[in-house]
Amino acid sequence: MPMSLHTLLVEVSPSYPIQVGPGLLCRSDLITPHLAGNTSAIVTNTTVAPLYLDRLAHMLTAEGQRVIPILLPDGESYKTRDSFNHIHDVLLEHRADRKTTVIALGGGVVGDLAGYAAATYLRGVPLIQVPTTLLSQVDSSVGGKTGINHPLGKNMIGAFHQPRLVLADTTTLDTLPQREFLAGLAEVIKYALIRDLPFLEWLEIHLEALLQRDPEILAQAILTSCRNKSTLVAA
Repeated sequence: MPMSLHTLLVEVSPSYPIQVGPGLLCRSDLITPHLAGNTSAIVTNTTVAPLYLDRLAHMLTAEGQRVIPILLPDGESYKTRDSFNHIHDVLLEHRADRKTTVIALGGGVVGDLAGYAAATYLRGVPLIQVPTTLLSQVDSSVGGKTGINHPLGKNMIGAFHQPRLVLADTTTLDTLPQREFLAGLAEVIKYALIRDLPFLEWLEIHLEALLQRDPEILAQAILTSCRNKSTLVAA
């Protein structure tokens, strides 16, 4: 039975859709309408790149896009000015213009770095978030917060920069280490405790399916979590 595509519109200015479901990295019909020009810069890291970079790049190339891959080291310790500058360096080397779309392919660190680079390159270029961890799918990719760490504090330097699209492909969770998966699930439960007790009851009923990473149950949990957070963002 084919899995369904779930869509949530985040009502900010400008509004943008969150698309949730399996196999979305191959869906050119979902991504290409949100591209500003004929160049896409994919920012990812050394862990995610071997898994999903080629898949996304090949799809974009088939749609006539010039693809600029930008590879970063993996980990919170690399959410630094050096990594931020590296993204700008590569964009400048490839003569990326104001119609270049920056695509963040990875977890929260990649999303924050790519988002902040997009917010500041040429005073702002379009951004698409493609989160590949459960935590980033339900939290960091929603709301437009971007930034980097400073030796004196975390997330001390940054900007708000809303994406044109958030594409949460639940298939990417199949390769997520259990520890990271549980960290994301804890965030889902936290939002339910704070804002949505009926959702908390639903989570209790479907806990076993969630732990088994059932794609349809996961998609519903991600969408509801994003809906709860988007109400805070739009408030």
